[in-house]
Amino acid sequence: IEGKNIFQFPLGLGDNSFAKETLFYSRRIGRQPQYEPDLSDDAWIRTPGQTSILGAVKLSGKTANGLSVGVLDAVTAEENADISLYGNKNRVVVEPLTNYFVGRLQKDLDEGNTSLGGMITSTNRNINHSYLNFLDRSAYTGGFDFMHQWKNKNYFMNFKMSFSHIRGNKEAILDAQNSSVRYYQRPDAHYVSVDSNRTSLSGYGGTFNIGKQGGGHWQYMLGTVWRSPGFELNDLGYLREADNMMQFLWVGYRIYNPVSVFRNVSINLNQWNGWDYGGEKLFAGGNINGGAQFLNYWGFYLGIDRDGPSLSHADLRGGPSLRNEASWNNWYSVYSDSRKKWQFSLDGNNSWRDDRISGSHSLNLNLAVKPANNLTFSFGPFYQWGIDNLQYVDTPDKAGPARYIMAKMDQKTLGMVFRLNYSITPNLTIQYYGQPFVSAGRYSQFKRITHPRATKYDQRFRNFDENQISYDAADEVYRVDENRDGISDYSFDLPDFNFKQFQSNLVIRWEYNPGSQLYLVWSQGRTISDAFGRFSVKRDFRDMFSYAPDNIFLLKFNHWFSF
Repeated sequence: IEGKNIFQFPLGLGDNSFAKETLFYSRRIGRQPQYEPDLSDDAWIRTPGQTSILGAVKLSGKTANGLSVGVLDAVTAEENADISLYGNKNRVVVEPLTNYFVGRLQKDLDEGNTSLGGMITSTNRNINHSYLNFLDRSAYTGGFDFMHQWKNKNYFMNFKMSFSHIRGNKEAILDAQNSSVRYYQRPDAHYVSVDSNRTSLSGYGGTFNIGKQGGGHWQYMLGTVWRSPGFELNDLGYLREADNMMQFLWVGYRIYNPVSVFRNVSINLNQWNGWDYGGEKLFAGGNINGGAQFLNYWGFYLGIDRDGPSLSHADLRGGPSLRNEASWNNWYSVYSDSRKKWQFSLDGNNSWRDDRISGSHSLNLNLAVKPANNLTFSFGPFYQWGIDNLQYVDTPDKAGPARYIMAKMDQKTLGMVFRLNYSITPNLTIQYYGQPFVSAGRYSQFKRITHPRATKYDQRFRNFDENQISYDAADEVYRVDENRDGISDYSFDLPDFNFKQFQSNLVIRWEYNPGSQLYLVWSQGRTISDAFGRFSVKRDFRDMFSYAPDNIFLLKFNHWFSF
């Protein structure tokens, strides 16, 4: 991650899902192997948790005349899983030998008021086994970005354009068409279709925004974001969803100087609309939010949001699009003076759908103390709970028309975040981060979708009655008898879950010479999941620490040469 600002190429703005999408996502290199062999119940398998990086080289920096350069190339190993069945041992390739490349150039012009740049990435896999044909053999992405500011940088304009092209076996490109990023197989998608003979897929995306960011009380921005249906970045980048375009407008008012009891005040208005590439409206909404800091450096922030009825292409996992009810959302935050020895902040949010059933809530508390100028400790518990009356469960195999099974899900999550920063000397520091959390989801009121686009909420689904659905505890499956003839028509697995995870990192950093550092890192992870479905803090936290952890130790040596 050193020099990571040079390699950044985000495709959106703000804190929405578009802003997280990027051409380069470093965690793809060394990722967990992607192939999972089909095994009998008696088989035993040992598979690596990560892909080994055989070698990598990175060059990054900025010249005196404002040219930023970033080049990265990495080769990851062919990884094998060991399988044993009745004493017979076998090795299976679970990840092919792969080369990753990233190149980035960006030039500052007009004393930093203008920048012009581009990025290219490539992923090439050495696939020698037919069962790995679901992976792209090669993937290429590229982008162009332009930013201009004027009138003392009070006004700005940003433009980004990007493209993608993947190649592979028919199976790989079919998987790409049917993936959760685009769902070409949707029965109501009239503008895209699945082509099982394709061996490549291409797409494009972009962002444009223009506005005012200084020079007075008023600020504003108008922009748009777009992703074509064939856009694909996930071999070396990150893309959550393609096939959409969005328009947004933001207007803000700022008071920078103290007035009455306030040190500063801000208020914002936002509005947005979204469509797919078939021209169908997907979502619309707006919010008002604002905050202030008092003269004593305490402050608050709050907002309220209204999302109109929406149309989701993803809720039925490749089935028809599903209409969702409109919702109200609010959020708030209160914080104390950050200059003090003791600090705290409290924030939360609430959401309610117009169906009067679904909703979610969260509370987050953070307490921090500075016993000395060189020592800081913080503790932050968080709790989230909510109900979703239309949570996807399964599309079971059956003869005749597909059945999309949904249910009411009651989920609770509790976790804590610990942080410690200790500067023993200006050149020797210790940092610790730890986060345990547990989550449980329980499903009830199972139903099947009947008319997914119905205007009236209760016409979109039909609940199973007690004579239509039963639970088989021995096999942990639900069996459905739709016509009540005493014969099961189809079944689906018990969806209840309990998820427990603990992640921690300890970093010791020693700067033995100016610009030269030695790092010692200890990372520990514990992940356990089962199907109790009942939320129990005592049991789940006890179980979390009863399993053997995964430990990673890393030593990094960095030396600065001055010429």
